Amino acid sequence: HIFTGIWCPAWRVTGCCCSGHRSRKQRGGRVIPVSNAGTFAAVFCAMYAGHQVGDHIAQTDAVADAKAQPGWKGWRAIGVHVLTYHLCVVAALGALLIIDVPLTWGGCAAGLGFSAVSHGFIDRRWPVKLLLEKTGSPRFAAMTTPICGAYQADRSLHVAALFVAALLVVGVG
Repeated sequence: HIFTGIWCPAWRVTGCCCSGHRSRKQRGGRVIPVSNAGTFAAVFCAMYAGHQVGDHIAQTDAVADAKAQPGWKGWRAIGVHVLTYHLCVVAALGALLIIDVPLTWGGCAAGLGFSAVSHGFIDRRWPVKLLLEKTGSPRFAAMTTPICGAYQADRSLHVAALFVAALLVVGVG
């Protein structure tokens, strides 16, 4: 048995794979091994696709403008954004079921929960500005041309958070 180019010696003895693989039934009853790394790659790509749609298409101008405001108005906008954003992410994760990517309720809850909290925190904007100032990049935080420094840092933090969220989706449950 060869899985992604790596020989699995346990295949001959046990009929199943190494600890790094999960088994899933394919249509027709045949068992196909799916590695945790393969599941992670699919989950991360799906979450990133959902992120792109949720952050750049589903988010309205009014929500984008209001989410950094102080008080109730800012928190309400963050709540609306986090909800619509995660509907896009859930749709992307759900699409993975079409190709039988093994997902668990517990893993999805952990990953989506982390994503919701981290996304809402990052999008308040002051944490990004504070991080850039404390790491010695206040000019980058204030830069708007040729690129927006705060937006680039925001995107970087979101991708890092999605990485952790995808690890939770695959590793928990």
